[in-house]
Amino acid sequence: MIEHIIPALSYLLTLENLIFMNIGMFAGIIFGAIPGINGNLAITILLPFTFALRPVPALLMLTSIFFGANFGGSISAILINTPGTANAAATLIDGYPLSKRGFPRKGLDMALAASTFGGFISAFCLLFFAPQIGKIALKIRAPEYFALALLGLSIIASVSGKSIIKGLISGTIGMVIAVVGIDPNSGILRFVFNVPNLFGGIKMMVVMLGVYAVSQMIGWVNNSDENSGSLVLRKTGEEDRLTMKDIKATFWTMVKSSFIGAFIGAMPGAGGNIAAFVSYNEAKRCAKPGEKFGEGELKGIAAPESANNGATAATMIPLLTLGIPGDAVSATLLGAFTIQGLVVGPRLFDESGPVIYAIMLGIVVSQIFIFIQGKYLMALFVKIIRVPQNLLVALLMMICCTGAFAMANMTFDMYVMILSGIVGYFMKKIDLPPIPIVLGIILGPIAESNLRNSLVLSGGSWLIFFKRPICLAFILITVLLIVLLKRNEAKQRRTMEVFVEKQAGESEITN
Repeated sequence: MIEHIIPALSYLLTLENLIFMNIGMFAGIIFGAIPGINGNLAITILLPFTFALRPVPALLMLTSIFFGANFGGSISAILINTPGTANAAATLIDGYPLSKRGFPRKGLDMALAASTFGGFISAFCLLFFAPQIGKIALKIRAPEYFALALLGLSIIASVSGKSIIKGLISGTIGMVIAVVGIDPNSGILRFVFNVPNLFGGIKMMVVMLGVYAVSQMIGWVNNSDENSGSLVLRKTGEEDRLTMKDIKATFWTMVKSSFIGAFIGAMPGAGGNIAAFVSYNEAKRCAKPGEKFGEGELKGIAAPESANNGATAATMIPLLTLGIPGDAVSATLLGAFTIQGLVVGPRLFDESGPVIYAIMLGIVVSQIFIFIQGKYLMALFVKIIRVPQNLLVALLMMICCTGAFAMANMTFDMYVMILSGIVGYFMKKIDLPPIPIVLGIILGPIAESNLRNSLVLSGGSWLIFFKRPICLAFILITVLLIVLLKRNEAKQRRTMEVFVEKQAGESEITN
């Protein structure tokens, strides 16, 4: 490693590289903030512009788009209750309530700080531990992925609001949506009702746009939705700023969540959305009395944003060390590496060491740029809530339809989005939480396919999940987290009851 660092710095520290990193970062933030236009689409669109560039500036621009889009997704999640990317789905649980309370700038500042922190942790993990983590990731097989999906599905208990039963119903709806289309194992058509457009399945982001954005806009138009209301900035000045006290209060949450994100991100096929929900669940489990998750708690923003950005650079670990893309974005980056003449895999560091280390050092530097750009663009982002509501609804509907159509150039996806929005609106009326639907859609296919593959490997024996150490560890963690979460919720309930009784007693004495 040391022999590659000095030549890598000479590759990296050029004006050209710094310019292209900032261009990529800016484009990523804008694309990520637009619902439905995610980082992978942004990289795909801008990939042809890198063909004439040398490998270092080209790949730094593309990776910067990835990091920028990951932060950009939190902007729309916090301001308009619509995640710009799937990784920001957990951020809106506390981000939007904080914005509704009149603290949109504080929410965005928290997301930016957490994103930068998680990005640094992820970048340093990539720089220093890539070969070692890559070897561990190679041991992760179907049983471990099933156990990880099981851990993710257990989070439904913590995001179900007041009723776990309603959360399970929503989660089941999500898993049913996820199995629509051709069964990847047997090739059998499932729940398609002879509609050819359903053969390829229902896209997760289309449903998310409907359940979050469209249902929200229906509520605004009706003016009868209790969650609707005037999107007017109510707090100004220092009141709506992130303070050093807030940073100290969320610091250890960011540390823990960043490492959770880096670990999960390094597992091929996992990704930032799972990391975000797992970290949110862990932050909620460790909540102190008085911390109200789901009502605008800063730790509820810090945890998922640290985690999903902690997973960004880490997703490149299996790509660079094993030649295995960790998610859709790293699969696109695999094509970019190939175009630039770099063959990813075990021999990459030996054959192209200075270039690869220049890119990895550039990923560290890019985290500084995301903080600078986010800080200076923040005032512009916050102004979105000053837009008149009728105009905002029209613009958002147009953007959402564009995003849904752009995923596969199908008008059918727009119809699915609108139908999902109508269903999502009535779900709110009967207090069915939308987050478990997203969890079901994300984790359902992972759990199903890896359960099948695991049972094939074991000849139908379920003991395979208890014979593999990493798999067993995931299962034990799942059980432990559920027990600790319920115990913590009971403790908080008792604390609140004591507080209410004390207040009532003091009120009687005063009277």
